[in-house]
Amino acid sequence: MGRSTPSKDAQALFHSLHSAYAATPTNLKIIDLYILFAVFTAVIQVVYMAIVGSFPFNSFLSGVLSCVGTAVLAGKLMSLLIYISRSTKLIVLQLIDDILW
Repeated sequence: MGRSTPSKDAQALFHSLHSAYAATPTNLKIIDLYILFAVFTAVIQVVYMAIVGSFPFNSFLSGVLSCVGTAVLAGKLMSLLIYISRSTKLIVLQLIDDILW
């Protein structure tokens, strides 16, 4: 049995992830970007609090928790859309039109 090198395994993993993401519908990609934006905003708030201090701790807590909550709810929406799209393609198109537009 031949051993595979880590670089070939990494390239195969990257290629499979890239091909799967290329097949992802545009609406799910938009939700992905929204989740990344919410997490990035929470990270910026945590870094700012670490540098400046947490004097108004209630404001910091509400800002970070609202970003995390938004990301969790958007992730749940995305998982729901994926589940429905596996069931029937027609329902997911109608649901996306009803929810997003």
